[in-house]
Amino acid sequence: MKLHFTDSPVKRALCVAGLALGLGTSAASAADQVTFQLDWLPGGDKAPIYVCVHQGICAEHGLDVTINGGRGSSEAITFLATGRSDIGTGGIEALMAAVANDQVPVKAVASVYTRAPHAFYTLKSSGIDTLEGVAGKHIVTSPFTSSNVFLPLVLQELGLSEDDIELTRADPGALGPMLMTGSADVMIAWMTDVTRYSNQAAAAGHELNIMPWSTGGLDLYGLVLIAADKFVEERPEVAQRFIDAYRESVRFTYENPELAAESVAAMVPELEMENVVGSVRDMLVLAFNEVTEADGQGALTPERLAQTWEWVSQAQELAPDALDPEAVVDRRFLPGN
Repeated sequence: MKLHFTDSPVKRALCVAGLALGLGTSAASAADQVTFQLDWLPGGDKAPIYVCVHQGICAEHGLDVTINGGRGSSEAITFLATGRSDIGTGGIEALMAAVANDQVPVKAVASVYTRAPHAFYTLKSSGIDTLEGVAGKHIVTSPFTSSNVFLPLVLQELGLSEDDIELTRADPGALGPMLMTGSADVMIAWMTDVTRYSNQAAAAGHELNIMPWSTGGLDLYGLVLIAADKFVEERPEVAQRFIDAYRESVRFTYENPELAAESVAAMVPELEMENVVGSVRDMLVLAFNEVTEADGQGALTPERLAQTWEWVSQAQELAPDALDPEAVVDRRFLPGN
């Protein structure tokens, strides 16, 4: 798969420098304020928004962006719906459930992960190297991950049920150690954490098998860019500039993962650069893949959206007609619309 983009870091740096010299301090005063809401803590998987700010892409689009940390997609959606933030990221499954249940005034305006991030992790020494191989095994998961919602459906696709496994919920920080020490046979984690857990495994003298649930049929959108209805209705021109800047930042991250990681580390210095670089590379396989190549970056196609809702409605035990999946998207800010 080849995805080519024309912007370069050097060209951008020269443009930003020229803009600053030409406009002076008036550029900052003229910039539109936008509050961006993360769906989780800062990390390499959140690189595009840090790239946007640190590499000057947001500034080039006349934006002054504040980044708010988050503790889950549901919280992010609440902050957007109540006006605390303007635009941010969140899992599409959480957005669909929130709109179906509460009619929240928030919509997806672009896809970020065109593949879902959920996966089983095992040690190679365990001999568990297929999704079906988790039958009869002790699986550990975080209490908070959205993967738990989809687990019964994935097991069903494999001809299994929750009665066929032993499931333990543990603190997120305990998942890796439990797998490495043999306290659990299988760990549920996201594909954005491959490097972090691979490093933990290597330190313990192990290698990992990583089995994405998308290979077992869970083929749907994952992370999406979501915006408050109030923001896009009252400031549509600002929303357009931000969405353009964010998409440009995603492309920059794809082309320059190490520079993207440097932007994250510069703005969040408590993070270790090695882990940030790895997380950036891990998330890129979710953002750029065969789906992205076929449909285009940021696309939210009606067909894949309907397929995503089919999975989400089953997982959330919602009636298929509880939501028209088109009600959760606003495509007007994407190219060609």
